[in-house]
Amino acid sequence: MPSQDRLSVLNAMMEQSVIPVFYHPDVELCTNVIQACANAGAKCVEFTNRGDFAAHVFLDLTRHFAKADPSVIMGVGSIVDAPTAGLYIANGARFIVSPLTSVDTAKLCNRRGIPYSPGCGSATEIGDAQELGCEIVKVFPGASVGGPDFVKSVMGPMPWTRIMPTGGVEPTEESLRKWFSAGIVACGIGSNMITKKLLDAKDYKGIEDNVRSILQLVKRIKTELAAK
Repeated sequence: MPSQDRLSVLNAMMEQSVIPVFYHPDVELCTNVIQACANAGAKCVEFTNRGDFAAHVFLDLTRHFAKADPSVIMGVGSIVDAPTAGLYIANGARFIVSPLTSVDTAKLCNRRGIPYSPGCGSATEIGDAQELGCEIVKVFPGASVGGPDFVKSVMGPMPWTRIMPTGGVEPTEESLRKWFSAGIVACGIGSNMITKKLLDAKDYKGIEDNVRSILQLVKRIKTELAAK
């Protein structure tokens, strides 16, 4: 089983660069979708804390992949408080993502050696999150707070910042090039990548192909940017 300690998970998230963001109440469907993402190379998956009994669904998923495919790194998003974060960590979460910054959640994750990516919408919020020990900050909602231009503005005086936007990132070359050119290390993409059409058809091969093509696109963009 590959290491899933804090540093290994952070490195895996940055190497993968695109984190699938997904929720569905059906465990079997979730299992197939997450396996399709993993087959495509997206081993880090953000399960969204949404809907009744979502934590129970998550527990079933982590138990399944611990045996079926231990390379899968399950994280959870939409966490707004420490008790909920603790529940998911107990259920196997390897990283925590939030739409806001929670000091108590940051302390909990630090104590447990779990990466915490809090939602930030200003340079001050990003700085506060870094003071709490957050290595990757989530810019949310990405498009609404200024998009790639906001990232560029932050990276000027704070070049050590690692930013992962969610919201407003399209799985197109134009959108992804703008974001990665601005300096992000990763991004979260949900229904624009795991589309409702594919889900309704239970087209797991289609999901795998879609995720793989997006990962390959981002890899090419990053290679080209690094060569400049």
